[in-house]
Order: sequence, then C-alpha cells, then structure tokens
Amino acid sequence: METSPAARRLATRFVAGETLDLALALSRSLNAEGIDVTLDHLGESVTSLSEAAEARDVYLRTLEAIHSNGINGNVSLKLTQFGLDLSEPECRANVERLAERAAQFGNFVRVDMESSDYTDRTIALVTDLHARYGSVGTVIQAYLHRSKADVEKLCALGIRVRLCKGAYMESAAVAFPAKQDVDRNYIELTKLLLDRGAYPAIATHDEKMIEAAKTYAASKNTPRDRFEFQMLYGIRRDLQRKLIAEGYRLRLYVPFGKAWYPYYMRRMAERPANVLFILRNLFRD
Repeated sequence: METSPAARRLATRFVAGETLDLALALSRSLNAEGIDVTLDHLGESVTSLSEAAEARDVYLRTLEAIHSNGINGNVSLKLTQFGLDLSEPECRANVERLAERAAQFGNFVRVDMESSDYTDRTIALVTDLHARYGSVGTVIQAYLHRSKADVEKLCALGIRVRLCKGAYMESAAVAFPAKQDVDRNYIELTKLLLDRGAYPAIATHDEKMIEAAKTYAASKNTPRDRFEFQMLYGIRRDLQRKLIAEGYRLRLYVPFGKAWYPYYMRRMAERPANVLFILRNLFRD
C-alpha cells in the first residue's frame, strides 16, 4: 500500500507529503488563500524513548521552519508520540522543550486529545506548561460526558481549546453513544467557548455545527477575529472557501510524514464510521 501509486494519490488528497519541505510548500499555498495551518508530524504511539526524542526534534525543526519561513501556522502533537506510554517524565520534558521554543517564537503548541484513558494526564500536562510558557493549548471532545467540566476549567485558566466531536471508540459509560446527544453537547460547548474561551477553535466539518456557531457568535456580537474554524486538509474544500469568503478565520490541520499509512489504518480501526467519512469527502469535491 505504501508504494502503490493509487494509494499515494489517495494519501496526497489528505496528507501534505512525507517531508517537512512539502508541508511548508503546502502551507505557503494555503496561507496565500487566507488559510492558517496546524502542522502535525505523523507517527503516534512510539515504542522507544529514542523514537520519542526523534519526534520531538522533528517538531522543533518544524517550529523553526514555520518561524523562518514566515508561515501563518503552529503545530499539533500527540503525547503518545512524545513517549507518554513509556515514561511520563520523559514525555513531559520533550513537550516542555517544544513549549519553550514556541514561546520564544511567539507561536503555539496544540496538544491533541487521544482516547479517554489519556484525558486527565493530557489536561494536567497542558495546564502546567501553559502556566509556565503560555504557549500551549489542548483539545476537548464533545462526545465525552466530562467535557463541559473540562471546558469550564480550561476557560477559567485562559487555556486555548479546540473543540471537536471525538474520533475514538468509547463506551457509553464515558461518551454519548447517540449522534444527536453529541451534537447537542457540541453546540452547548461551542456557546460556552464563545462566551468564555481564549480564542476558541471550532473544529468540525458539520455544517449544522458551523451554522450554530456563526448564529450564536452573531447574536453576541462576537468579532470574527475572536475565534476560528478548523478543518482537516482535503475535507470539504467547498465549505472552506465559503467560510473564507464570509470573512471567518479558518485553520487547516495538515498532517505530514512517512507514517501516513498507519495514520489512516489507526483512524479506521478506532472508529469504523471514519471510513464513510473519508470516502464521502473523497468524492464530494
């Protein structure tokens, strides 16, 4: 699959490429359209601390390249890629290096949220590093029962939140099993973030969620530069162009790296509904 021309064509529809240079080239193109980027180097769930250190170094180079090339963008990482399952202190030290460098550049690091097993540890690390450097934020998943309390805590601390629906398979004990309940909670959390959040990111391709956010922001006279919408690179380009034309801020999540095949397979295995999501958007445009 990794060497198949057809598979590579599919990958480049949603992934910038295998190298940082390709990711930067795509970022410049998106910036020219008025779109900001978040670069994500693929390769979560490392099996050694040396691999975690390599991931850290790639991200350090990415931050430096964003700065030196004048890219309107930041980075996003997963704690498992930085060694969380192997050594929490080592993982923390790796992320701190990145947070410190981002602060020096006046940039920002988004710590992605993984499955609910990692939620407490992720929020604890982000809270501590934000207090030290002010350059770190995280992600909250609307399908978790706990998310309202987490959003309230993060808002009170001035920590930037990206709100998404959630992509991992979770039990009904920790997550809403029905889509309508996830949607209802997403809209409630969107309103909470627009009211009290520090530059919230509304991350969704669901037009109903987007329209709900736009309507609520307008009702509260919230300036369009006080929040942003976020989407995945390659998904709903028609909707992306529409948001830009309407004067909203938009940021695309741009993955890059050699581990694109495990990235796809992991997403499919975690949540089979992702298969339909990818196929629907592959043919939509």
